Amino acid sequence: MEHEEWMKQQIKELERKSSDYRQKALYQEFLKLIEEQYKRIEQTEGEIDGRMWSPKEWG
Repeated sequence: MEHEEWMKQQIKELERKSSDYRQKALYQEFLKLIEEQYKRIEQTEGEIDGRMWSPKEWG
């Protein structure tokens, strides 16, 4: 989570400094991509944790 927040802050700062509409749009989409990737990482971690604790997966 620490890296996620750092990246979001960096992207927001780049967006804030940019005066070009296309760059701002790119940074906004990049931010969405980062959020989606971290959401997927969290879901995958939950899935792995669930499988590790499932007796069906032990055998």
